[in-house]
Amino acid sequence: MPEEFPRVAPAMIYDTTPGLGAFTDCVLFGRVWPSDALPQRDRSLLTISALIAGGKFPQLGSHSARGLDNGLLPQELAEITLQLAIYTGWPNAMSAAAELRKVFDEKGVAQVTQSPAPKLDLPAEAEAARAAIVDKNVRPTAALLADLTDEVLFGDLWRRPDLSPRDRSLATVAALVMIGQPEQLPFHMNRALDNGLTEEQAGAALAHLAFYAGWPRAMSAVPVLKQILEQRNGH
Repeated sequence: MPEEFPRVAPAMIYDTTPGLGAFTDCVLFGRVWPSDALPQRDRSLLTISALIAGGKFPQLGSHSARGLDNGLLPQELAEITLQLAIYTGWPNAMSAAAELRKVFDEKGVAQVTQSPAPKLDLPAEAEAARAAIVDKNVRPTAALLADLTDEVLFGDLWRRPDLSPRDRSLATVAALVMIGQPEQLPFHMNRALDNGLTEEQAGAALAHLAFYAGWPRAMSAVPVLKQILEQRNGH
């Protein structure tokens, strides 16, 4: 390993799989994490979201602590966990909450409180279009699911002020890439771009997620992003 890269991988990794140790230090933490293509806070948000979505709880503690050091607030970590309960299932979120509690105890965070701010307003035109799609494609077959989508997801969750719309979108996109759901990406990637994610940041997010979700899932997301950007740019 070149001396200019500090060692991040534990000695056990070098003793067991030295190539993995070298790639961890030289590539993942030597090249990807330091890149200014994304803020460190975004990289932590993406990583934490992917780990929760994938049920990779042994890795969640260290990355949650890193996320706090990189500027994520305890309330934001809590809200990411709630967001992913909806998009990746309650068992993942409940297990993630237990890991977060350990980190919060170590950091001296006694209790996480919810913001008293009013709910956010969603863009009326976009929300009407979304609701119309749900009415057409979901309600005739699964009426309760349609009701919950309108009332819980978009009537409550996406309007909560504890996490910015951009961050909520970024967490959702990371989760969809991690669990291999490219068919759900067009809606949520467009929403992320509408919520302030730049085109360059969207591409950088996929590069980052390649290391945590795996290359196949990141590569499967690339044509989706390409088509979205072409449509948004009038091509």
